[in-house]
Amino acid sequence: MIGNIVTALAGIILFLFLFWRRLKEDYPSSQIFTTAFYVLVGILVGYGVSLKVSRESWFWIELVGIILGLGVGILRYKFRFFEVLEALTLGLLPWLGLFFLRDSIKSSSLASFLSFFAVTCLITFFAFLDSHYKNFSWYRSGRIGFSGLTTLGTLFLLRAAFASLFPFVISFVKYEAILSGAAAFVFFLATFNLARSTR
Repeated sequence: MIGNIVTALAGIILFLFLFWRRLKEDYPSSQIFTTAFYVLVGILVGYGVSLKVSRESWFWIELVGIILGLGVGILRYKFRFFEVLEALTLGLLPWLGLFFLRDSIKSSSLASFLSFFAVTCLITFFAFLDSHYKNFSWYRSGRIGFSGLTTLGTLFLLRAAFASLFPFVISFVKYEAILSGAAAFVFFLATFNLARSTR
């Protein structure tokens, strides 16, 4: 129990800091932290619902809460969607990694450790893309959003692959591979459209 609380607190602190740091140059801190609060409430509500409805569906139910919380912040403060999505991606990935690391230690779970390793690679991948995407000749628009969309697409693509290899993992629902594959397709399609769009 104590380990879960410590992991959650560390994840929340990391999320708040990284989310604020990513957006602080463009938006007031009060708006950034309020939006982060909406996201945290969405996660908490989603977690509570998953305990009542379906424990193995926690990832997807909490994802709905995250989307709703982020949507409220965007609508209220007129944030630019892709900019905030990147900040959200950067802020939540370390928290997700800590969760899998904690579970791998607590349950001696190989699947959770591989998930932790995958999330760590995704964070590195995001940092690489964020530093170099403007140099990609095929990414003509140069618009913010490429790093976040591509990383999220890769995340769901990996979830689809993991679901095929480790169908017994508690975070995977019955149609996990299909759902994750569809989500990956949407994010990669959004990346393609963003690349072709004009400023």
